Amino acid sequence: MTSILISGCERTVEENELNEIVKHDPNIDTSVSYLALGDSYTFGQGVSVSDRWPVQLSQQIEQETSLGVRVEIIAQSGWTTSDLIRAIESYQVDSAEYNLVSLLIGVNNQYQDRPFSLYESEFDSLLQTAIEIAGGKANVFVVSIPDYGVTPIGSTNSETIAREIDQYNDYAKSVCRDADIPFIDITSISRELGASSGALASDNLHPSGYQYSLWTDRILQKVLELIED
Repeated sequence: MTSILISGCERTVEENELNEIVKHDPNIDTSVSYLALGDSYTFGQGVSVSDRWPVQLSQQIEQETSLGVRVEIIAQSGWTTSDLIRAIESYQVDSAEYNLVSLLIGVNNQYQDRPFSLYESEFDSLLQTAIEIAGGKANVFVVSIPDYGVTPIGSTNSETIAREIDQYNDYAKSVCRDADIPFIDITSISRELGASSGALASDNLHPSGYQYSLWTDRILQKVLELIED
């Protein structure tokens, strides 16, 4: 059974919900210790704990392998790269604890109109931190930023959002390519689904559990390759 710890939560209801879902059995082998770093898309704003994609991914890993998975999420809505850097420092993350780390960050840099050069330098820093935490780049993967311009909330500025999201993703992809780290595109999924029925959470901005399940399907095969290697 997947063991889950959520860091950076603001609402007590989330902690209560977590306690109801997770009943960790200490006898279960948690061979994969997974840390998911990010913002609202990793935190799963607007969906239940079990619908968050890192949790869905962990459960899928367990179904596909004989491995137990412990997942910890350090993420919160509204976080920029700067916020995530501070959070990692605040939680004093121990690199010896994890053998799988994901990174999905940048949408709030774009939304808050932060300098793109800041994203470039801080993404580089966060990727290096992820590598150190995971004990090497072979245990790290990066997930692209979805396009929120296809949602009702972003529709009035959709072309600009799409162009700028592409800029952020292109940079992250190039860095990952040079570092030989998997960069997994889920942006195309967000664009294909748009605001179609079942694609979004009740806020009409963030993905639904169903959309996260499609992300998970795409992410899973690459992660299984990392684990098997």
